Amino acid sequence: MRRFFAPAENFRPTRVSFGMDETRHLRDVLRLEIGDEVSVFDGEGREFRCRLREINKKSAELEIIEETVSASPESSLDLTLAVTMLKGEKFDLVIQKAVELGVTRFVPLITMRCNVKFKDSQKRLERWRKIILEASKQSGRAKLMSIAEPVEFKQFLIDRASEDCVLFSERGGRRFSTMKKAKKITALVGPEGGWDNSELDFAEANRVLVVTLGGRVLRAETAAIAMAAILQYRFGDLN
Repeated sequence: MRRFFAPAENFRPTRVSFGMDETRHLRDVLRLEIGDEVSVFDGEGREFRCRLREINKKSAELEIIEETVSASPESSLDLTLAVTMLKGEKFDLVIQKAVELGVTRFVPLITMRCNVKFKDSQKRLERWRKIILEASKQSGRAKLMSIAEPVEFKQFLIDRASEDCVLFSERGGRRFSTMKKAKKITALVGPEGGWDNSELDFAEANRVLVVTLGGRVLRAETAAIAMAAILQYRFGDLN
């Protein structure tokens, strides 16, 4: 069954409406017709089986048949993934895979060795949100992963001083097995050039657990995806 997204405010007790983009997709790309059934999720965790009742030029109206269970339920682990910004498609890939792996929220980090200049912030955020939406449709998630505006590394740690944070480093860290079980974790992944020594010192001074995976050196995008998968396996629902 085809999956579509409609924000919660588009839902009424027995009906849901689509905006221009979803209407164009169902009409011009999928060529659906009146009476066809589709699945619609609201981005907040709820999903419904619906039947097309009306298709206009810029909108569509659907009848809600029943609430259903999403194909990909939310993880029991509340995972925030904070990743140093990477160039172009590398960062897009990390965001897409974070959705698939059940990450709750995603934070782009600005670190000392970050080689990406952040400009046109609103355009980039819009692009990332589109990637999140498409990945949610394909992966079966009914809740959209949230994404924040880029933030400086030190400020991010200061703002999350009361939370359990783990920083993955290619050097100088403890074994992964030293991590304690938690229901809410914030994981930080560094840039292509690795963390600066001052950043590692700042992290440890702020009671952040620094972890190294047995000396393996991973590309930045690989590290971010691998860390999300490992944490979901250890503390979440990939087991």
